[in-house]
Amino acid sequence: MEETHGKTTDAEAIMKLRRFFQPDSLALRTIDLYIIKKFLGTFFFSIILLIFIIIVFDVSEHIDDFLKHDAPIKAIIFNYYLNFIPHFVNLFSYLFVFIAVIFFTSRMASDSEIIAILSSGISFRRMLLPYIVAASILALMSFLLGNFVIPYTNRGKLEFEKQYIKDAKLFNDMNIHKQVSPGVFLYIENFNTQTKKGWKLSIEKFKERELIYKLSAEEANWDSIRSKWVLKRYFSRSIGQMKESMRKGERLDTTFGLRPADFMEDIEEVSIMNFFTLRKHIQMKKLRGDPDLIKYEVKGYERVAYPFATIILTLIGVAVSSRKVRGGIGFNLGFGLALTFIYILFMQIFTVMATFGNFPALLAVWIPNILFGIIALILVRMAPK
Repeated sequence: MEETHGKTTDAEAIMKLRRFFQPDSLALRTIDLYIIKKFLGTFFFSIILLIFIIIVFDVSEHIDDFLKHDAPIKAIIFNYYLNFIPHFVNLFSYLFVFIAVIFFTSRMASDSEIIAILSSGISFRRMLLPYIVAASILALMSFLLGNFVIPYTNRGKLEFEKQYIKDAKLFNDMNIHKQVSPGVFLYIENFNTQTKKGWKLSIEKFKERELIYKLSAEEANWDSIRSKWVLKRYFSRSIGQMKESMRKGERLDTTFGLRPADFMEDIEEVSIMNFFTLRKHIQMKKLRGDPDLIKYEVKGYERVAYPFATIILTLIGVAVSSRKVRGGIGFNLGFGLALTFIYILFMQIFTVMATFGNFPALLAVWIPNILFGIIALILVRMAPK
């Protein structure tokens, strides 16, 4: 066989690459390092290029805010954009992992390198090893970014935004129910986060499902100097087995395990919590019976489940692009992107079902991984051997 238009024939490709290969083994060989280098190199090149594009668009969007608030150049670069980069790297990493796999694997298939690998005695499953190693590295990077790096960098980014772009957004609710401690429940009809004043407060204490104490007040004001609550027009009732006592008055200074910050939610709060802080916060919300607990649970599970998407999308990408097809890279990329967007759509649908419905948070977050993990295994079995 002869070369055609400068391309290597299948036989020549086999002879050229044969020195890279040895029989199936879990030890990394030269060809494995070659694939890992191609994978990671393509991924980081494409994601860096995307970050530069995003920064250009973000500058054009916020340039008026920077000028209006006299934001220093140093703060814009170091406090905002350097802290801005990890978030978007992690946000787009799953999609660009897939694009990177499709791109360079399709090129390998087009240049008959995949045929050479399989013809040299290396099985398709063994060929997946360097892909899985590289994907695992990126999955670990995503986990560390999402759970430790981004919560730290978001602090500086959010402070910059509050000072130079927008005001802090606070969540203020009515009819608040919280479990202060085991067996102690609080209800407050309304709480003003600016004046730190609440109305229609009630605290009930239960022992073995029986009410043993109740305290109610018309107003509750926070005394920041003494770190105490000042209750006005209060009424308390203690219930014992043999006797019952009642007390009322115009003023009562007390504490009940909550501060004004516990009645207001910063909508960006989750983004600055690391892995351990978020789990501790979730446990506290479970104890208090907060109605927005499900949102925090979903975020907590997402930080563990989403990095696995890197490995799943890698397997799908290899299986789809390892076969030489008439449509070339374009066909593989189109088919693969369709699967990826369906994957992302499933993630969003089940997240909404958990957040606004009664769907279990853990199941909602992991169902897309389970479904597409099965699809990935099927595609791998159908891939060329």
